[in-house]
Amino acid sequence: MSLQVEKLEKSMAKLTIEVSADDFEKALQSAYKKQKNRIAIPGFRKGKVPRQMVEKMYGAEIFYDDAANELIPKAYGEAYDECEESIVSRPQIDVVQAEKGKPFIFTATVALKPEVTLGEYKGLKVEKYDVDVTEDEIDAKLKEEAEKNARQVTVEDRPVQNGDEVILDYEGFVDGVAFEGGKGENHPLEIGSGSFIPGFEKQLIGVNTGVDVEVKVTFPEEYHAKELQGKDAVFQCKIHEIKAKEIPEIDDEFASEVSEFDALAEYREDLKKTIAKKKEAEGKEKQEDEAVEQAVKNAQYELPEAMIETQVAQMAEDFARRIKSQGLTMEQYFQFTGLSADKLVEDMRPQAVKSIETRLVLEAIVKAENIEVSEERIDEEIQKMSEMYRMEADKMKETMGDREKERMKEDIAVQEAITFLVENAVEK
Repeated sequence: MSLQVEKLEKSMAKLTIEVSADDFEKALQSAYKKQKNRIAIPGFRKGKVPRQMVEKMYGAEIFYDDAANELIPKAYGEAYDECEESIVSRPQIDVVQAEKGKPFIFTATVALKPEVTLGEYKGLKVEKYDVDVTEDEIDAKLKEEAEKNARQVTVEDRPVQNGDEVILDYEGFVDGVAFEGGKGENHPLEIGSGSFIPGFEKQLIGVNTGVDVEVKVTFPEEYHAKELQGKDAVFQCKIHEIKAKEIPEIDDEFASEVSEFDALAEYREDLKKTIAKKKEAEGKEKQEDEAVEQAVKNAQYELPEAMIETQVAQMAEDFARRIKSQGLTMEQYFQFTGLSADKLVEDMRPQAVKSIETRLVLEAIVKAENIEVSEERIDEEIQKMSEMYRMEADKMKETMGDREKERMKEDIAVQEAITFLVENAVEK
C-alpha cells in the first residue's frame, strides 16, 4: 500500500491510496470464491465454473465491486495510521483505477483538523458565585421532598383538579369517524402533565367521577400521524377514578422517615450543607462555561463541513444506541415524538458545532500552555473509573488499548485547560 496526501482548501485533503496488483488479484480471487456457488452456466455444476469462464462471459469487472469492498477498509485503515495529518472526518471514497493486472487505486477525501488562532483567553471575566443558603431555599427543598413522598388517595367528594391523576376511558373521532390509536380504556393520566394533545387535560378539570364528557381538540401541525395533522377531533371520555396527592406533614416524624435524622432541625442543617455543595458545584460549572464560551468566541478558525457532518453522524448513532437500550427502534421513536430523521439531524447540528469548536480551542490552549498529564494523573482517573464500574484498577488498565489511554490523556488535558481558564479569570 502506498499513500500520497494532497492538501485542499478549507482544511480538506485528498489521500490517494494505491494497492498492489498482487493484492488486487487476491481480492478478486476471494470475491470469486464467495460468489461461485451462486453462479450458474450451462455445462457446469454450480460452484464448479472456472473463474476465467465467468470473466469471459460476464466481463472481468464482475468481481471488481466485491474486491474493492474487501480492499478499501483495510487499505484506508493503514493509510489513516500512516498519514501524519490529523484526520477528523469520515472519508469520501472514489475508485480511480480498478483493472485486472494493475494496481487498485482509490482516493479518500477527508477533513483535517483546522488551524486555531487563539485570541484572549487569560483574564476573562466570569460571574462570582456564593454558597449562602437561605431559609426559603431549605423550605423549598423540604416541600420538594414531601411531594416526592406523597401518596395517592382516591377522591370521591369533588371533581378533577389540576395535579390529580385520573383513570379514564376515551375514544377519538375526526369528522364523526373513529381513528386508529384514538381509543383507550382505564388509562391513567396526570392532569397538567402535558402528555396528551394540547387542551385535552384542561377540559377534564371540574368533571366528576362517572360523568361522560366531550373533549374537543385540534391535533398539532407537526403531529406524528400525518393523517391527523391539524385536524379537529372530538374525544368521548368517561372518568372512572380520581386520585389526589396526599402530602405528608413536614415534622420530626417526616424527617425520620426520609433521612437518617430523628429531628427536623438536624435534617434542615444537613439539607443546608447539601444545597451549599450544589450551589458551589453549579457556580464552578457556570464559571467554566462562561470562560470556555469567551475563549471560543475570541479564537479564529474555519470548520470544514465534513467535520461537522461526521460529528452529527456520531451523535445520531450514539442517540440511536441509547434509544435501542430502552427497547425502542428509531422508527418507533419518530412515531411517538413526531420527529423525523432529518429534523433530528438538524436539531443536533448546533450542538455538534459547539462541541467541535470547544474541543479545538481547548486543545489549542493545552498546546499553547504546554499542559502535560502525568502517568499518576492518568492512574487517578483509571482508579475513579474502576470504582464506578466495580472493577480492579489494574485489570481495567490492562484492558485499555494505547488509543484509549491516549484519548483519556487528551481528555484530562482538555479538562486541565478549562481549570486553567477559570484560575486565570477575573470574577465580576
